[in-house]
Amino acid sequence: MQRRKLGNSGLEVSALGFGCMGLNFLDGKGLEKKDAITLLRNAVEQGVTFFDTAEAYGPYTNEEIVGEALQPYRKDVVIATKFGCKDASPAVGLDSRPETIRAVVEASLKRLRTDYIDLLYQHRVDPNVPIEDVAGTVQELIKEGKVKYFGLSEASAKTIRKAHSVQPVSALQSEYSLFWREPENEIIPTLEELGIGFVPFSPLGKGFLTGIINKKLEDVDRRNIIPRFSEENIKANMVLVDALSEIAEQKSITTGQLALAWLLAQKPWIAPIPGTTKLHRLEENIASTTVVLTADELAKINTTVNDIELVGDRYPEFLEKQIDR
Repeated sequence: MQRRKLGNSGLEVSALGFGCMGLNFLDGKGLEKKDAITLLRNAVEQGVTFFDTAEAYGPYTNEEIVGEALQPYRKDVVIATKFGCKDASPAVGLDSRPETIRAVVEASLKRLRTDYIDLLYQHRVDPNVPIEDVAGTVQELIKEGKVKYFGLSEASAKTIRKAHSVQPVSALQSEYSLFWREPENEIIPTLEELGIGFVPFSPLGKGFLTGIINKKLEDVDRRNIIPRFSEENIKANMVLVDALSEIAEQKSITTGQLALAWLLAQKPWIAPIPGTTKLHRLEENIASTTVVLTADELAKINTTVNDIELVGDRYPEFLEKQIDR
């Protein structure tokens, strides 16, 4: 698979990464541990080198799965994990105190079966801890060899600049897709200016852009707490999927592949991290890296999406409050 460099940091990853959260955490249909490990190892064999996890996924169990699965390939892969949630739970609150960061890193290293973390993100910006203190703590961990690169997640341009002035930020991980394009306003120009890579999570709109979600979700599905996934909003937003499906059909690709190819075409320093629990979806996602969209096709996609008004917030209220503004 094609490799990409995340900004000016020197961190090189596969053009498409693997978001591991859904393996056992996202929608109530998690895989058995052995099946999750098999899927991750299959991803490596097919060229994926970039894997994203966090202590909050589970909590803790996702890192354990990733650690065991990738141990045989450790020198050939990039593992990203995160700190910043109180008691490893976003629902409890945020905690990025220096002592907490250090404790989380030590625990994550054990679960990941490694002596270094390639990319360490602050999961959410903690308003009670100066970002300069956070960046300084990660800088110390980098000097100690426990961390290689520093990242932020869902951070504002102002916060990115402050952190970057203390310890260079290698990557920002935030939601970005044809289902959520807000980063184009201020975030992407800031990243380009500072030489920071962008790692879009939910690049398929939490599965919505694949076209397989067209009715009320099952009760066990964690996406039920997201306003955009109410039965009413799913029905209203299907106009986007229908429009994209027409364009994808003309290229003989899936709507999901179109969405990923569009993201990859935005900037050469963007590396999306779609997740899946199915081998055929993994293969479908990987195939998107070979899709070439012409300037005319990209313009058509943009025009189509710009004419569609999507409805529903992307987070429930308690998570919206944790977004850095």
